[in-house]
Amino acid sequence: MQVTATVAKNRFGAICAQAKTEPVFVEKDGRIDTVIVSAQQFAELQAAGRPETLAQRKAQFEQAHGAWIAEQNQRFEAHGLWCDDLRVW
Repeated sequence: MQVTATVAKNRFGAICAQAKTEPVFVEKDGRIDTVIVSAQQFAELQAAGRPETLAQRKAQFEQAHGAWIAEQNQRFEAHGLWCDDLRVW
């Protein structure tokens, strides 16, 4: 729904009720100036915009790549590092 700033001011209660079902775009000087959304929609937007903590990102990485990490660890245990035989000249 799109309304002018004057309509939003004059019918604020109805606009708030409408915002519970869909975002309300408030137009000022011919351009969209403000969007009114419900408290639930706002909370969802905030949650989606929050960056994950380092611990959460680490857990997701280990879950996604756990098999590959285990394979690399087994390879290391069996063969050591690839550069063990290199000599400094």
